Amino acid sequence: MGLLSVRRCLPMSRAFLIPYSAALVRQRINGLSLRSHRSIRHYSATRSVYASAMTHQSTSSIGPNRALADQEQKANRELSSPAAQADFYRSLLRANYPHIVVSRYETPGISINNECAQLYVEALLKMGNRQKADRIARTYGIIPSITYSSANGVGSSINESPMSNGASAGSAGSGNPWGPGSKEAPIHVVVSESIAVTFSKWIKWIIPIGLLTYGAYIAFNFLVENGSIIKSATVDDKSVEVSESDVKFSDCCGVDEAKAELEEVVEFLKDPSKFTSLGAQLPKGVLLTGPPGTGKTLLARATAGEAGVPFFFMSGSEFDEMYVGVGAKRVRELFNKARARAPSIIFIDELDAVGGKRKSRDQAYAKQTLNQLLVELDGFSQTEGVVIIGATNFPDSLDKALTRPGRFDKIVTVDLPDVRGRTEILKHHLKNIACSKEVDPSVIARGTTGLSGAALKNLVNTAALYASHENALSVNMNHLEWAKDKVLMGGERKTMVMTEETRRNTAYHEAGHAIAAMFTEGATPLYKATILPRGRALGITFQLPEMDKLDITRRECIARLDVCMGGKIAEEMLYGPFNVTSGCSSDLSSATETARAMVTAYGMSDKIGPVKLSDKWDSWSLKVRDMADEETRKLLVASEERTRKLLHEKRIELKRLAEGLLQYETLTRMEMDKIVKGELIDKAKMTSNKIIKGPSTRKEYDVTSGNKATLSVVAAEE
Repeated sequence: MGLLSVRRCLPMSRAFLIPYSAALVRQRINGLSLRSHRSIRHYSATRSVYASAMTHQSTSSIGPNRALADQEQKANRELSSPAAQADFYRSLLRANYPHIVVSRYETPGISINNECAQLYVEALLKMGNRQKADRIARTYGIIPSITYSSANGVGSSINESPMSNGASAGSAGSGNPWGPGSKEAPIHVVVSESIAVTFSKWIKWIIPIGLLTYGAYIAFNFLVENGSIIKSATVDDKSVEVSESDVKFSDCCGVDEAKAELEEVVEFLKDPSKFTSLGAQLPKGVLLTGPPGTGKTLLARATAGEAGVPFFFMSGSEFDEMYVGVGAKRVRELFNKARARAPSIIFIDELDAVGGKRKSRDQAYAKQTLNQLLVELDGFSQTEGVVIIGATNFPDSLDKALTRPGRFDKIVTVDLPDVRGRTEILKHHLKNIACSKEVDPSVIARGTTGLSGAALKNLVNTAALYASHENALSVNMNHLEWAKDKVLMGGERKTMVMTEETRRNTAYHEAGHAIAAMFTEGATPLYKATILPRGRALGITFQLPEMDKLDITRRECIARLDVCMGGKIAEEMLYGPFNVTSGCSSDLSSATETARAMVTAYGMSDKIGPVKLSDKWDSWSLKVRDMADEETRKLLVASEERTRKLLHEKRIELKRLAEGLLQYETLTRMEMDKIVKGELIDKAKMTSNKIIKGPSTRKEYDVTSGNKATLSVVAAEE
C-alpha cells in the first residue's frame, strides 16, 4: 500500500498540465541564457521510470520514498519557486536519483536559479556526463560541491541503479519510453533544422539588406552629385544681369537696316508720350533673327545704351531647371523687376530654348514657362515702358503664339554683312590695334565673303597675335592676309611628312584647278593656290568673287563644274587614268551637287525643262527621276571632256604653274599670272614640309607632249 500511495503521490505528468505556449525555448532567470528544453511529457515519462524504480525498492525504503513523494508534491505546487525546486533536487541527489534531477531541470515551465543550476551540474557529474557538466560550469561560473573523482566513483552505482531496469522495462513494454501520447498528454518533438533551411533563412535577410544598402549608396551618390537638392528650395535669379549699358549704335557696324528698326524703340523709351498721345502703339516685342555672330546681342545692348535705361539680360536656357515651376517663377520675377525699374529693356537670348513650338504630347509642366511668357507679353500696356527684345538663330522653330501680332510682332533680320559692312566692321576693330598705313580694310573685306562680324573680329585679333609673334611693330597687310587664310582655309600643317610623289601629284592637281579657273569663261576669279597642307587638305585652290554674289548663272554653273574637274584631269595627264587619287572625291562631290541643282532646282536642263524637282523628289515618277539622274550624269561627263581639252591645250601653262607651286608652295593670282606667262617672280623659294623620296609606285608622263592620243596609249600600257 505504501508503494501504491507513493505512485499516487507522484502524478508528475498531471502536476505539469499548466498552460504552456507552443514555444520550446524559455528564458532563464537570474542572468542565465536562453536554452532549449525537453517537453513536459518527457518529464512525465521520467516520473514513470522513477515510480517504477521505487516499486523495486525494498520495504525498508518506503519511508524515504514517501518523503520524496511529499517533496515532489510541494515542488509541483510551487513551480514558480526556485527554492522549492532546489530542495527537491537536493533530496533526489541524496537518494541517488540524479537522472530525475536532470530530467526535471530540463523540463520547461519549472523555475530555476543559480542553486538549481549548481545541483543540475552535480547531477550531470554523478551520471558521468563530465563534458556537459564542464561546459555548463564554465558558462555560468558554477563550482560543484562534489569532485570529479567522486562523480566517477558513483558511476558504477548509477549504472547499477534500478532506473536502468525500469527504463528498459518501460521501453520494452511500449516501444516508446514516453508512451504513445494522447490529446491530454501530447509528445512534444524538437526538430533540428537542416543546413539548407538555415541557409534559406539567411538568404531571406541578406537579399533585402543588400538591396537597401545598394539603394542607400545610389541615393548618397545622387545627393553628392546634385548638391542643389539638399539645399533650400528657393530659386535665386542670379542669371538675370541688370546693367546700365554703355554700348551705342556707333559700335554696331554693317547692320544699318537693323539699327534703323531699333531707333523707333529708342525713341519710345526716351519719350513714350510722343506715341501714346496720338494713340499709336509700339510693338510690344522685337525679335532679332539671323545667323550666329551677326551682332544681335550687341544691338540689344546698344538699344539700351542709346535710351539710357536698365538692361535685363537672360538666356532662354536659364529659365528651366530640375524643379517644376521654376521657369514660370523666373519669368514672373524677371518681368516684375523690369516693371519696377521702367523704362527698361528685357533681352532674352536664344529664345528658341524656351519658346519652341508646343506639341500635344508635351507634359503640362514642360509648357508652363512658355505659357507664363505668353501671359507676360500679352499683359503689357504701353505706359509701362518695358520693351522685350528676343534673339534666335531659328525663327521657324518658335511657337506661333509667341510671334503673333501683340507679342513679338516686329521681326528684325540681322543678316551677314555685305562688302561695305565688312569694311566698316574691319575699320572699327582696327582702330583698337596698331596698324601700318598700308593696311586697306576694303581689300580684306572683298576676300572675306560670308564672314560674320564676330568672325571678322577674330580675324583682326588673329592678325595682331601673329604680328606679336613675329615681333613686328605694327600689323601690316601680310599679317592680315595670313590671318584671312587661316580663317578661310584652315591652319598650316608644316610638320606633315610628304613623299616627293605625293607632293608633285598635289601640285599638278591644284595647278589643274587654277588653269581651269584662269581660262574658263564665267569662272569665279582665282584668289590663291597652295600645296601647303591646311586642315584636312593637302592643297587648296581658293576662288573669291570680286563682290558679293546673290545669284548664279548657267554659264557660271558650267564653269564651276569645269574647275572641279581640273584636278582630276591634271592627275590623269601626269600619272595616267589608273593612278588618279582619292583626293578628287571632294571635287566630284561638289561638281555632282552643282549639276544636280542645275537639273532639279535651277531649271537649267533642256530635257527636263523648267521644272523644280528637288522640293518633292519622291512625288515624281520613276521615269522623271531617271531622266534627271541621266541629265546630271551628262553634265558631268561633258564637263570632264571640256576640261580635258582645255588642259591639253594649256599643257605648257599647266606644267609651269605646277613647277611654280613646287618651288614656292603658295602663289597669289598675280604671281600665278606671271608664272603662267613664263616670267620670274620676286619671291623666295620655300619648302615647309619635310619631303622624303619614298618608293615610286606610278610612272610619270610628259604632260607637254602634243599628241592628243597620249591618254589612250597610257591606258593601254596600264
